[in-house]
Amino acid sequence: MSVIRSHTYSVDPADLEEFLARRASLIGTVRETHPGLTTTRLVKLDDGTYSDTWHWESGAQMGAALAAIATFPESPLTMALTKDATAQNGQVVDER
Repeated sequence: MSVIRSHTYSVDPADLEEFLARRASLIGTVRETHPGLTTTRLVKLDDGTYSDTWHWESGAQMGAALAAIATFPESPLTMALTKDATAQNGQVVDER
């Protein structure tokens, strides 16, 4: 069953373009080294924060990528541009 890692954070508007470039690079590296990342979606919410969801084919694939996150140089560079970040994991129960 597929799983999702959901992040919520804010990004200074002046940093958004750079953040998007770094995020794209991070996603590319994760996909190259850890199969199973099927979809990512970044949504700007009404309150100005962002919801960033990463969909994985399985919990094992997501867990392996998360365990290796420190080996991706893009990760700290990307997250350095965020504030008030939180993350949650969940399992997809119904998708239509």
